[in-house]
Amino acid sequence: MRWKPIMIAVLVALLSLSSCTERVEPLPTEQKKHLEVILRSQEGDYWKTVKLGAEVAAKEFDVTLDFRAPGDEADVLGQIALMEQSISSLPDAIILAANDYKELSPIVDEAGKAHIPVITVDSEVETKNVRSFIGANNYEAGQLAGRQLIKLIGTSGQIAIMSFRKGERNTELREKGLMDEISKYPEVQVIDTVYSLTDRELSAQLTHDVIDKHPELDGIVALNEISSIGVASAVQSRNLNDKVKIITFDSTSEELELLQEGVIQATIIQNPFSIGYLGVKSAVDAIEGKTVPKRVETGIKAIDLSNMFWSDNQKLLFPFIK
Repeated sequence: MRWKPIMIAVLVALLSLSSCTERVEPLPTEQKKHLEVILRSQEGDYWKTVKLGAEVAAKEFDVTLDFRAPGDEADVLGQIALMEQSISSLPDAIILAANDYKELSPIVDEAGKAHIPVITVDSEVETKNVRSFIGANNYEAGQLAGRQLIKLIGTSGQIAIMSFRKGERNTELREKGLMDEISKYPEVQVIDTVYSLTDRELSAQLTHDVIDKHPELDGIVALNEISSIGVASAVQSRNLNDKVKIITFDSTSEELELLQEGVIQATIIQNPFSIGYLGVKSAVDAIEGKTVPKRVETGIKAIDLSNMFWSDNQKLLFPFIK
């Protein structure tokens, strides 16, 4: 059986080759970068859209996200506690929409000491330990709201301002921009400025109180999403749609319905999808050691019945619809 010596020789050769071949171990999968995202609130269409933009960017840049937020935008201490939790988890970066300009400064400084890059979105923090701010120019947004109101009531009349809370950075800047714009018209009188915190019912009650005290009221500017709905519901309930003109902020589904019904005359919108998306992009750039701009303004726009159905504006109002 001459095939036996041949077969044995082949087997020996194969064994010799396998013994000389280096075993290649599979390379370990590189762990994805992880970002913590701390928003001002868990509620509201605005924050849902910010989150959507961040999630789209996370898929594009192949990073993981954990979202945290207090239940209320006025809960500053709760947000500080969430920041502490995020820092202790040692993420690669933190994206923060701060509930207070000054009170969040020490905890952001703690993140800096831990060498965790912090990107602020929507609202700023008073510290040098922020790599970049991404959001609207709130002073200019206030000016734009003022111009919209003057178009509606003319260069004389009585107006009121429904703000968020004293000392809150975004509405403070909006209020200043609004007042600077209104001051150009000496016969426009600001008869009251009230603060509704994050309470829609309080906003509605305060609106009723202002109307009772000032029956000649011509217009109201509401400086954030929640107060906007409260103001509109109060004016609508008293059948003053034609008398009291309303300028609001943001673009919730309720606001857009009230805009179409003629209760709200115009709303100042930001670009929350871009704010979320660019927040993640800037955080990834910071992690990779790239230079990120200190400030990125995402734009503002006044939406009314005359332009809300333009295709470009529809993309801003409904970024989640393809």
